[in-house]
Amino acid sequence: MSKSSLLILPGDGIGPEVMVEVRKIIDWFGSNRGLDFDVTEDLVGGAAYDAHGTPLHDETMTKALNVDAVLLGAVGGPKYDNLDFSLKPERGLLRLRKEMDLYSNLRPAQCFDALADFSSLKTEVVAGLDIMIVRELTSGIYFGEPRGIITEGNERVGINTQRYTESEIERVARSAFELAKRRGNKVCSMEKANVMESGVLWRQTVDKIHQADYSDVELSHMYADAGAMQLCRWPKQFDVIVTDNLFGDILSDTAAMLTGSLGMLPSASLGAPMENGRPKALYEPVHGSAPDIAGQGKANPIACILSFAMALRYSFDEGVEADRLEQSIESVLSKGARTHDLLGVEGVTPLSTSEMGDAIVEALTDSM
Repeated sequence: MSKSSLLILPGDGIGPEVMVEVRKIIDWFGSNRGLDFDVTEDLVGGAAYDAHGTPLHDETMTKALNVDAVLLGAVGGPKYDNLDFSLKPERGLLRLRKEMDLYSNLRPAQCFDALADFSSLKTEVVAGLDIMIVRELTSGIYFGEPRGIITEGNERVGINTQRYTESEIERVARSAFELAKRRGNKVCSMEKANVMESGVLWRQTVDKIHQADYSDVELSHMYADAGAMQLCRWPKQFDVIVTDNLFGDILSDTAAMLTGSLGMLPSASLGAPMENGRPKALYEPVHGSAPDIAGQGKANPIACILSFAMALRYSFDEGVEADRLEQSIESVLSKGARTHDLLGVEGVTPLSTSEMGDAIVEALTDSM
């Protein structure tokens, strides 16, 4: 059998140093679990601009379209603030999402028991939390036309259009239902059907898909503003939340704060199945490039490592090994290991980026 292919794009800031730790994990799975990956590495963001004068070279884009999964570190930094908008590092990431047609963004909010005290909510509210927000990523108000700033009479008017087709709603709904079947078998669809026609269509389409193909999955509906309140009130009532681009942007950042640190949050962006049946996929940590700590060994590599765990689960159908990796991280944290972003107790010496990676590899070995 041919190896599964993985394109690694470390990017900028702390991206390269957290990706070094992911490479340790990948190597461990190859040596100890027989999961050999054909890994290639390339440039994106500011690093690509420095080398090629563009945030994503065409050859890199071609590679991304022809591998089983892409794993990205982070992009951006103050060095590139004065570049033309079309050349900014973030345009490389946006091009990947657009040309790979990654319409389903998966943002888990998982609170490891050892870190429950880091949340701004009460420990009993977040301990054991494990929810998934599925955000539609390629349509909605961020892409709808007409848009822009125009002049009407004596004043300027800003215009953005919320637009969804049935097929756009249908494909992200199917993604959420399929995901729920692997988890707690519950989907909550969030929109604003009380005031927005696009929300009415969203609810009708989700209901139609549910009745036709996923009646065995529990489905509920909630207005997005009420959903934000419930995420802060009792988030463990949810399993999978599916919502549009705008509300998904807001709700996923709300859920992110339940876990206490951006350094713990992975994400996946999935598209249509390729010829081999695997979805086009991009995995990346939620955190940014953090240029203020780049190169100092202070970065938390866990979010990027958890992004690889998502790749194991959703691209390579290795759910058992994904569980092994997540449980190894839980084990390390339960023993008190912390990086700089997780310090909350006086007298605890933080682990460096590489030391945290080594500790996770050791826990993986102990899991055998």
